[in-house]
Amino acid sequence: MKQANDLVFSSPGPDKIYQEYLDKGELRIQYCDSCSKHIFYPRILCTHCGSRNLSWVKPSGNATVYAVSVVNRRSEKGGPYNVVLVDLDEGPRMMSKVVGIDHEALSIGMKVKARLDSSGDKPLVVFDQV
Repeated sequence: MKQANDLVFSSPGPDKIYQEYLDKGELRIQYCDSCSKHIFYPRILCTHCGSRNLSWVKPSGNATVYAVSVVNRRSEKGGPYNVVLVDLDEGPRMMSKVVGIDHEALSIGMKVKARLDSSGDKPLVVFDQV
């Protein structure tokens, strides 16, 4: 039995829309037109106020490293790689990696800038030190 507050969607979900923007070479995050807050990971409802009134906006790409972890693996399996949590200047936190820098040089509080890496199967958001 359907409840009165059940959501019914006829358009693509937010994950699909996010990926479509990446496929076009654009990073977009959601913005709540009701409470004026930015949201990431793509959602159906605002995580701050519960509104459905969300739009897609281009963030500045500027961010600050919040946490860093280096995953060590054997060189024949690709060698070590980093995993970072970054806080976008707009507010949301993203998980990604910082490229073009030695893992030992990564630090919490480091200023970074987002860009799309299209070298793999699907475009990914990565960060460069600024």
